Amino acid sequence: MAQALGEDLVQTSELQDDSSSLGSDSEMSGPGPYRQADRYGFIGGSSAEPGPGHPPADLIRQREMKWVEMTSHWEKTMSRRYKKVKMQCRKGIPSALRARCWPLLCGAHVCQKNSPSTYKELAEAPGDPQWMETISRDLHRQFPLHEMFVSPQGHGQQGLLQVLKAYTLHRPEQGYCQAQGPVAAVLLMHLPPEEAFWCLVQICEVYLPGYYGPHMEAVQLDAEVFTALLRRLLPRVHKHLQQVGVGPLLYLPEWFLCLFARSLPFPTVLRVWDAFLSEGVKVLFRVGLTLVRLALGSTEQRLACPGLLETLGALRAIPPAQLQEEVFMSQVHSVALSEHDLQREIRAQLAQLPQSTSGPPPRPQARLPGAQAIFEAQQLAGVRGDARPEVPRIVVQPPEEPRPPRRKPQTRGKTFHGLLTRARGPPIEGPPRSHRGSASFLDTRF
Repeated sequence: MAQALGEDLVQTSELQDDSSSLGSDSEMSGPGPYRQADRYGFIGGSSAEPGPGHPPADLIRQREMKWVEMTSHWEKTMSRRYKKVKMQCRKGIPSALRARCWPLLCGAHVCQKNSPSTYKELAEAPGDPQWMETISRDLHRQFPLHEMFVSPQGHGQQGLLQVLKAYTLHRPEQGYCQAQGPVAAVLLMHLPPEEAFWCLVQICEVYLPGYYGPHMEAVQLDAEVFTALLRRLLPRVHKHLQQVGVGPLLYLPEWFLCLFARSLPFPTVLRVWDAFLSEGVKVLFRVGLTLVRLALGSTEQRLACPGLLETLGALRAIPPAQLQEEVFMSQVHSVALSEHDLQREIRAQLAQLPQSTSGPPPRPQARLPGAQAIFEAQQLAGVRGDARPEVPRIVVQPPEEPRPPRRKPQTRGKTFHGLLTRARGPPIEGPPRSHRGSASFLDTRF
C-alpha cells in the first residue's frame, strides 16, 4: 500500500519534469529570466497583486486587529469564543499573522513550550543514513521556483532538511514519507524551523495520524469514506468513476497527503490550511468533494471523459478561474458534510474493512477534529501533568446509596432526668442551675 502510494507521488513529480509543484501559479507559468517574486515568494508568479474578489485593504486591517486581540488572550478566546475563531479562519487568516496563528491553532506552541530543547537536540544529532539520502533527493522537488528553495545551499532547502530529519529521529518507527516534503515546505515559508517542526508533528500525529507511517492505514480508510460520501452526495459522478475504473487511491492520496499543496493555486492552498487547522480533516473531504464536482459535475464533462486517463486528466486540470480563493472556498464551506456525518461514515467503513489486511488497523479515534478539541486535550493534559495531550473522557460516577432517615428519640411523657439516669448511670451531683425561677423546670436537672 505505502509503496504504491509513494510510486504514484514519484510518477507525478516525474511527469512534471521532476521540478514542478501544482501548488503555485508561478510554477504553472514556468521559469523565466529576470522575473520578480510575487507576494508569496514565487519567482515570476502571477500573485503579485490581489486577485478578483480579494477583500479590500481596510477590511484586511480590521481582520488583523481582530486576530491580534484574539491571540493576545488565546486561552480565553478558545474557551469562550471558538465560533468566532472558526468564522475568522473561514474568512482567511491575514498573511501577516499566519506565523502567529498556525502554531496556536494546531497546538504546536504548547508542544514547543513543554519540550524546549527537543528540536535543538534532534537538529544537532546525526540522522539515519537511509532517510537522509531519501530526503536529500527530494529537497529540490519542493517548490523549486520559490525564492526560499531555489539554491541547494540556501536556508530554505537546508531548513527543510533539518526539519524532516528531526521528524525521522522524533518518530523513528514512522520515518520519512515523501508527502511530508511539501507540507514542511509550506510551513517553513511562514515559520522558523523549530515552530515548523512542531506544526509538522501536530499535523502528522493529531490531525492525520496513520497517514505518513510505513503502512498508511488511515489513507485507505479515508479513501473508502470518500467513496461513500461521493455515492451519497454526488451519485452520478460516483457512477461515472466506477464505470471508467477510477478508484479514490488514484487521485486522493496526492490531495490529502500533501494537504492540496500540489493541487491548488497557492493563495487557495493557504485558505484551505487556515480552515483545516481550525476544523480538522473534515475540510479535506469538503475540498475533495468540491474538486470532483467542478471536474465531473455536469453531463458534458463526464461525456468528455470516456476513459480512465481522460477522467484523471480532468481531475488534475480544473480551470484556474474556478479555483480562485474566495469563490472556491465559499463552495467548500457550503458542502453538506458535518463532523457528525463524517464520524458516522468513518464508523460504518471501519466496520467493513477486511480483517486480513497487513499492517496495523486504522485508529480514527486518535484523530482530533480541529483546534478546539486539541486545545481542550492540551488543557486537560496540563492539569494532569502529562507530556502528551489525551482525548478528554467524561466519567460518570454512580449515584450514592440513600442513607436511612435519622430517627428522633422518643421522649414523650419522659423527663430528661430519667433519660440521663438510665443511659449514663447515677445523676451528676452539683449545684442546681437557676433558670427562670421555675421549680418544675429545675426538677428535670438539665
